[in-house]
Order: sequence, then C-alpha cells, then structure tokens
Amino acid sequence: MNSAEYLLLIGGMSLVTYLPRWLPLHWLSRRRLHPWLVAWLDLIPPAILSALLVPELITDGLPRQVVWGGPELLAAIPATVFAVWTRSLGGTVVVGMLSYWLLGLRA
Repeated sequence: MNSAEYLLLIGGMSLVTYLPRWLPLHWLSRRRLHPWLVAWLDLIPPAILSALLVPELITDGLPRQVVWGGPELLAAIPATVFAVWTRSLGGTVVVGMLSYWLLGLRA
C-alpha cells in the first residue's frame, strides 16, 4: 500500500467511527424526547458498567469459573456501600483500593 491508500484508509476509518456517534447526537439534539425514553436511556450506563464489572468480580481462571469469595468481590462490597452512601467517585475508588489492599494483607 502506498501513502495515498493509507490516508484513504485512515479517512474511511475515521468516518465510520465518527458518523455513527455524531448523526444520532445531531438528530436528537433538536428533538424533545419522551420522559420514559429519557428514563430508559439513563439506565444504559449502569447496565454497561455492570456487564463489564460483574464477570470480573465473580469469575476467575481459565476456563472461567464462578468464585463467590474472591478478593475482588469482597473489596467491591464496602466500595459499593460507600458509593451508595456518599455518591463520591474518588472516595469510592479509595475505599475499594484500601479494601483490596487489606484483603491482600490477610492472605
């Protein structure tokens, strides 16, 4: 591949990455959404975060096996309680790291 083909490839990849994000945002920014749709859309970030975190918290090894007493899950419990209680992202990270560290000292 020559330089022109690389530039065309990068430009095409930029378009297919940028347009699917920009078009809905541009189209929806001029419209009023129903309250039930806004409420439903508010659930998407926690759902994605849960889908990313839960497998890491309750499984271990290859092939993946469920482990309910792993240090990750045990450290997540006080961090979750702290997060719900205070709504502080920084504090939640500190509590989670301290919990994980203390669990590592116990082992």
